Amino acid sequence: MNYTITLNPAIDRLIFLDEKMESRKTNRITDVAYDIGGKGTHGSYAMSKLGVKNIALGFIGGLNSDKFQRILDAKGITNGFTTLKGQATRECYVVIDHDSSGTTMLTERGVKLSRNDVDTFMTNLQKTVKAKDRVLIAGSLPQGFSLEDLKRMIRLLKEIGCFVACDLSGDALKLAVEIGVDFIKPNEFEVKELNRAEENIVTTLQILNQKIPYIVVSLGKDGSYCIHEGDVYRVKSPPVKEVNDTGAGDCFVGAFLSGLTKNYSIEETLRLASACAASKVMHNDSTTFNLDEVSDLKQQVEIIK
Repeated sequence: MNYTITLNPAIDRLIFLDEKMESRKTNRITDVAYDIGGKGTHGSYAMSKLGVKNIALGFIGGLNSDKFQRILDAKGITNGFTTLKGQATRECYVVIDHDSSGTTMLTERGVKLSRNDVDTFMTNLQKTVKAKDRVLIAGSLPQGFSLEDLKRMIRLLKEIGCFVACDLSGDALKLAVEIGVDFIKPNEFEVKELNRAEENIVTTLQILNQKIPYIVVSLGKDGSYCIHEGDVYRVKSPPVKEVNDTGAGDCFVGAFLSGLTKNYSIEETLRLASACAASKVMHNDSTTFNLDEVSDLKQQVEIIK
């Protein structure tokens, strides 16, 4: 079974404008839509759409849990979220203008966990996952969940024998590298921070690959690097018209794990993940991608080994 852990999920409120947003001006909203937010939940959606069974785990606030659950149901995401009474799941406001010159995101801080909340989650997680399950930990850490808690969770999953994938940033990413998880997806700036002594990105990847089996470095619209078993792959994404890039990287990760689950080759997996991410940016919301588009875009993905 595949699992995603989104400790600080969100409800994405998509705000559409007919002109580019400007300060000191009345920016008129033409439409509002809602989507699921949080990197792990986006990964769950991608896996579900690609036919890979998975369960989304994490914390949600009880005050707006019905609204959150309706979006999960609409997206076909099976979940076992832990509900926190008296709190609300955070909302992220994603502003999208008519000219599609890029999105602007404003995000709330989210839920605050007690020590009992964290301990109960860890206990339930230990009872739920099994050896050889794939677990994706993605997104920001909520208030009350420390780096020590993250270390405890990753080590717990590794002791059970899970494949641990992490889409994290900052100190959380450094911790995942230190422990030695199975997959990470830093961007080009984050990967340089992981090895400041080495300027060459390929050399850095080769060093990290001695400890981490799968590494993907996101280059945005320019594609990605991937290294596995010492082989470096330069992936060039197909050119597409960008509407909303929010969630594209998360879509890539969910599709990548889907490829591994289906025992695809690394090249097939990269082709699938890149095509799904490219399709995602062509759509308004934070998760949607089109399987027919993916089929066409896969043929346009360039991979150089």
